[in-house]
Amino acid sequence: MRSARPKVLAKLAGKPMIRHVIDLARAVDAEEIHVLYGFMGTQLREEISDSDIRWIEQSERRGTGHAVRIALPYVPDDAKVLVLYGDVPAIHTDAIRELVASCDENQPISAMLVEVENPHGYGRAILVEDMLERVVEEKNASDAERQITTVNTGVLCAQAAVLKRFAANLTDQNLQKEYLLTDVFALARAEQTPVGFQMCEPSWRAFGANDATQLAELESNLRAANAAELLAQGIRLADPSRFDLRGSVIGGRDVEIDVNVILEGENQFADDIQIGPFVRLKNCRLASGTRVLSHCDLEGVTTLGPCTIGPFARLRPGTTLAADAKIGNFVETKAASIGAGSKVSHLSYIGDATLGEDVNIGAGTITCNYDGVNKHQTEIENGVFIGSNTSLVAPIKIGQGATIGAGSVITEDAPAEKLTLARATQKTHPRWTRPVKK
Repeated sequence: MRSARPKVLAKLAGKPMIRHVIDLARAVDAEEIHVLYGFMGTQLREEISDSDIRWIEQSERRGTGHAVRIALPYVPDDAKVLVLYGDVPAIHTDAIRELVASCDENQPISAMLVEVENPHGYGRAILVEDMLERVVEEKNASDAERQITTVNTGVLCAQAAVLKRFAANLTDQNLQKEYLLTDVFALARAEQTPVGFQMCEPSWRAFGANDATQLAELESNLRAANAAELLAQGIRLADPSRFDLRGSVIGGRDVEIDVNVILEGENQFADDIQIGPFVRLKNCRLASGTRVLSHCDLEGVTTLGPCTIGPFARLRPGTTLAADAKIGNFVETKAASIGAGSKVSHLSYIGDATLGEDVNIGAGTITCNYDGVNKHQTEIENGVFIGSNTSLVAPIKIGQGATIGAGSVITEDAPAEKLTLARATQKTHPRWTRPVKK
């Protein structure tokens, strides 16, 4: 990867490859997760800090068989062992469930295989009568075996007691001088222990990334697969090749997403949602009729009814918009509740604030919510009009129907139904002359 970071921390669809693999293990209800690590292990453990993971250091890197062997003492004999790889992040959950289900007392080991056009670099799978007889690494394969296009992915599921027995008998008598996990298939066959297999489709899901080019190819394939799933649900994408899903989304009917939109985390869309181009949404819940115009960045936003956001708006976590609210261009909000029919049309910052219904916020208004140590609340009641270029110094309350004159710095509560101004006196100096450059 030509990187200062462990390869498995390279990001795919917005999160490290190994995080995809850990999430996959959780999705198939793994009772325990063991992570074998070696190179740059400290950095890996700092970033992946899940408390329920058992970390096992492979101080001597002597192959996959060696890695599994040192982990197996932590696994009960009556368990199933699922072996996954930190740089193979795109295998579908359903494929793993099928692999695990195929492993039972009658077939105590089951491998995941894949059919490829170009098998170069992969271990070839030797199949006999619908069973996997052995896997031959390319370095050790004969010319005839190199022509085989069914290859091993490395992923397998096995009864723990059986895998322990075969792993203990692995040797390093090969060109790599490593203990290869694939050798357990030949050991099993020698004892007439059935070794089954499941095919992974499509084939790209079974492959990892060893360099930036392969990672980009994996990203492209995953992007297309995610887009296809959303299209099948009825979500309309203006151009599936210019859309990125980096999490999950639940969408209602008539959801339309324009080009270059990124969806992160968990997003939920009701019916009749329109997302404009160049928008990022993370952990948002959008009510029916919501319109997000171009170039907006929304995180942790909830809309409660039809409303309009943007263009060029940044809405941060804790922002809630009621029906018919409007957030315009170059507006930033944070921990703000915007009431029904209220408008923050342009060039304003509203943070740690509650706005009632039908409030109008003029351009350039800010809530001064931070005193350098603590955050404070601004409360604006129904029907308030805030003039342009106003600073509201929290904690503060603006009463119902109040009007705040443009250019004011408001430091005390403003009474309801009154005009409140806080401006310096304007003066004109008749004898003043413009300075001249010397």
